[in-house]
Amino acid sequence: MATLRKGNAYKKTTRPYTRTSKYKKKGFIKVIPARKIVKYNMGDLKKEFPKKVKLISKEKFQLRHNSLESCRMLVNRQLQGRFGSKGYRFTINQFPHHVLRENKMLTGAGADRMQSGMKHSFGKAMGTAAQLKVGTTILTVCVPEEGVEFAKKALTKTKPRIAGKVRIEIF
Repeated sequence: MATLRKGNAYKKTTRPYTRTSKYKKKGFIKVIPARKIVKYNMGDLKKEFPKKVKLISKEKFQLRHNSLESCRMLVNRQLQGRFGSKGYRFTINQFPHHVLRENKMLTGAGADRMQSGMKHSFGKAMGTAAQLKVGTTILTVCVPEEGVEFAKKALTKTKPRIAGKVRIEIF
């Protein structure tokens, strides 16, 4: 069964898409895994709302695509239950471009004779992530005046699903 590493295993940002090799064709990632994010814009996209509630990063970190999709599902379900399908606008502002790689190591008897170890340690592509800087907007919710506190609560519920520290601001 495929295992998923914890979010903080990929919290540290690294330079994207890099592999140094004396052969040019080995310097590229061959396969980029499919992203799990289904939609980036939800709700009523044409209507203007007076208030915006944003989830903003407080530190530099990577946010995996499955974490973004989990946050999207949670917030969208909350907002749809409260405001209906046309009473809000919800946007994911970050796109996961960075390919995450992992070099799986064998364990057990005879594993030392089957592996090259860190000799060819570029790793296999296993997911994507959005690399965030300090002050980057991750999610934006546009709501009417009376829905600001509810939108703030909905975004607060996403904090445990995100690997880094975030804050919520109202505009």
